[in-house]
Amino acid sequence: HGNIVHLFERDCSLQRRHQKVIEEAPAPGMDEATREQLCAAAVKAARAVDYVGAGTIEFIADASEGLRADRIWFMEMNTRLQVEHPVTEEITGVDLVEWQLRVASGEALPLKQKELSINGWAMEARLYAEDPGRGFLPVIGKIEHLRWGGDRWRIESGIEEGGEVSPFYDPMIAKIVAHGDERYWALDNLQRALEEMELWHLKTNQGFLYRLICSDAFEEGDLDTGYIERNLDTLTDESELVTMAAEHGAIAQIVSSHEGYPVTNNAYITPLVDGQPSAPWDGQIGFRLNGNAHVVADVGVHGRRKSISIPVDWKSRKINSKPFEDGHMVRVGGAFWYHVQAWRTSGSAGSQASDGAILSPMPGKIIAVEVAAGDTVTKGQKLLTLEAMKMEHTLTAPFDGVVEELNATPGAQVQVEALLVQIKAVDNDA
Repeated sequence: HGNIVHLFERDCSLQRRHQKVIEEAPAPGMDEATREQLCAAAVKAARAVDYVGAGTIEFIADASEGLRADRIWFMEMNTRLQVEHPVTEEITGVDLVEWQLRVASGEALPLKQKELSINGWAMEARLYAEDPGRGFLPVIGKIEHLRWGGDRWRIESGIEEGGEVSPFYDPMIAKIVAHGDERYWALDNLQRALEEMELWHLKTNQGFLYRLICSDAFEEGDLDTGYIERNLDTLTDESELVTMAAEHGAIAQIVSSHEGYPVTNNAYITPLVDGQPSAPWDGQIGFRLNGNAHVVADVGVHGRRKSISIPVDWKSRKINSKPFEDGHMVRVGGAFWYHVQAWRTSGSAGSQASDGAILSPMPGKIIAVEVAAGDTVTKGQKLLTLEAMKMEHTLTAPFDGVVEELNATPGAQVQVEALLVQIKAVDNDA
C-alpha cells in the first residue's frame, strides 16, 4: 500500500458516442476541496481491492449546479494508463509510463502525493483518420505529406510521412498535447498546433477538432458529454468551406498557370512584371467588354466536382495554398485542408464521382442490397448496407432518380471508391 498515490483529475467531457475527443487537466470548475474528496475516494477504491500497479478510476458528475463532491459518482476502474495520461504528465512533470514499469518491477514510487503539485494546464486532442462530414466514417490510405508544425506542443504518434492507415486497426493517428501556464494559453497552443499541422491528403478530423475548441462553450469551459451531439450539424457542416476552398483553389490554379502571377503561401496575389507590381491592364484574366469580369471554373474538391465563379477581386484575395499532386492543398476555416484540382471530364479519379455516383467510403463487405437496376428511388432511400471497420454503414440515394447501374451483390468485398450504384436524376416537373 505504500505505493498507492493519487495524482490529479482529468476532464474528459467532450465525447462522441462515449468516445473521448478532447481531454484536459485540471478539470474546469474543480475546487480544491472537491479535488481532495475525489482523489481520496479513488485511493480508497484501490486499497479496497489491494490493487498494485498503474490504474485509472473514472467518475461521472452532475455539474448542473457546479462541481460538488456529493454530485460525483464512481463509474469504473481501468487497470492501466489511459490514452489521455499525457495531460497528467504535462501538469505534474511525472513520467507515468516509467512509474508503471517501476511499480511492476517491485520498486516504490519515486514521489509521494504531497511532493506533487499542479503546474499550469494541459489539453489533448485525438487526431483520427475519419470524415466528420460523412458520419465520422473511418478513412484509410497513405499519408503523402506530414508536418506537425512547431515545437511548442507534444505529439504522440506511431505514423510518419509515407505511412499507411489500414482498415485493421483503430484509425487514431496521433495525440496532440498542448501545455500553458493557464487554461487560456494551453488552449491557444492547441489551436495553433491544429492550425499549423499539415497532413495530406488523407481526410482527418483536424478541422472538426479546431472548430470544436474554438467554440464559445469550450473557451468558457461550459461542457458536458452531450455537447457534440447537440451541436453536431454546426460542428460538421463544411458546405461553405468547400465552396471557399474551391474558389481559392481555382484562383491558385489560374495564378500558377499565368506568368507574372506567382502563388505564395498566405500572401496576397498581385500581378508582377519583372518583380514589380504591374499596370492594371496586365494579365486581365476574365475581362469582359460592357460587363463584369468573371471566370467560371470547374474544379474537383477531394474528387467531387464543384463549379464556381471566380470573384472580380480575385487578384487581391488572401489565400493559403500549396501545390500538391497536379493541384493545390488549400487551407480555409483555420484548420480545414482541401485538395483542389482542375476538373477533367475523363481520365481523373474525380470524374467518376458525379452527383449520382454512390461510391464505397472504404474497403468492406456488402451485407445487404435493397434495390435492383431500373428501380425508381427517392431521396434518402436505403440502397445497400456495407460492413467495414466492425461497423455497418447504410448508403442512401442522394436525390430522386432511377438506378441506372448496380455493381453490388450481397457478400461481395469492395474496395474504397468503388462505384456501387449510379443514380440518374429524374425531373419531377416534367
